Amino acid sequence: MPDKVVLAYSGGLDTSVAIKWLKEKYNLDVIALTIDVGNERDFSAIKQKALKVGAVKALVTDAKESFVKNFVFPALQADAVYEGQYSLATALARPLMARLLVDVAMGEKASAVAHGCTGKGNDQVRFEVSINALSPQLKVVAPAREWGMTREETINYAQRHDIPIPITAASPYSIDENLWGKSIECGVLEDPWVEPPEDAYTWTKSAAETPDKPGYVEIGWEKGTPVTIDGKRMDGVSLIQQLNELAGSHGVGRIDHVENRLVGIKSREIYEAPAATVLLQAHQALQAMTLSKEQLRFKQKVAVEYADLIYNGLWFTSLRQDLAAYVESSQRFVTGTVRLKLFKGSCSIVGRKSPFSLYNYGLATYDKGDKFDQRASPGFIHIWGLSVANQAQAQGTTNFEKEESGK
Repeated sequence: MPDKVVLAYSGGLDTSVAIKWLKEKYNLDVIALTIDVGNERDFSAIKQKALKVGAVKALVTDAKESFVKNFVFPALQADAVYEGQYSLATALARPLMARLLVDVAMGEKASAVAHGCTGKGNDQVRFEVSINALSPQLKVVAPAREWGMTREETINYAQRHDIPIPITAASPYSIDENLWGKSIECGVLEDPWVEPPEDAYTWTKSAAETPDKPGYVEIGWEKGTPVTIDGKRMDGVSLIQQLNELAGSHGVGRIDHVENRLVGIKSREIYEAPAATVLLQAHQALQAMTLSKEQLRFKQKVAVEYADLIYNGLWFTSLRQDLAAYVESSQRFVTGTVRLKLFKGSCSIVGRKSPFSLYNYGLATYDKGDKFDQRASPGFIHIWGLSVANQAQAQGTTNFEKEESGK
């Protein structure tokens, strides 16, 4: 009896071809595991497709709630954005998928798990490092990395074996999507000089098609987690879904990024992340009111490290766990409401309030009610600049004068 392999199955080109290839190459019975992280609507069709292509069993797991609670919102609290642009939608889903692959493999007594990642991308690392951390004894098979076919050859293989695929040579986009965002690559997008065609975008309208009047939205937060939209309390999945539709209708969330992949190459990636764009801006605005200057500056450093860990497939590590503990502590007063304006592809903060705000009107105002004692300033300036004055007296200002004169 053939051994079993659990395949992370999306229904796309590579994983559809992989079902047939795994049977041909390794004589493995394929159990297709499709994980719902907000990436499909008709999972019954995906399930039937897997069985038609040759899977011995097709499973569908609804993981949206876990994805948001255990991966998306912790990353949001950390302000994790890779290279200042990418909100890490795909990268956040991979450790969750790896964990579910391991769980199913154990339950089905499978000897291996498989994924559809190529040898040039980041996802192979995210899957395999996570799987090895969770279950080192499982064998990992990467068909798309092993078979060595080009994209066109893979399409031809699918056509020869009557494998239905959503990709043609005329529209060869490789797409990955979930609640937190959509990634689009391949085809004409591989030329970083070419403007992305409108048909690459499905979540966001072009600026020309958006309303001529701005939209406003108020997001309520509790300890760094978004909980309301315009005063209405919502679960995390519904909140993100509603913001994706609202912000997308105003053209918010388009990202064109030349990024540094973990494997050492640069790639041009197109992202749509309406909800993520809005929530990240709102979260940072609320933190600006509720965290001290020193907290904010240190947290910015943590955000970069946290984003890199996620992008590099290191979710299941002690360092990520340690950083998560700090981030959770930093959020204990990040409670309040942020108002945003959505207009013609832009998202801007237009209001914020918090019961724990460090903004003190009496200290900030220049008008009546000013409580700031300006008599304290001369002494403060004297002490603050004491070391500067001392060095200038002891060593002179000759070097500065040379720099200014260009000598």
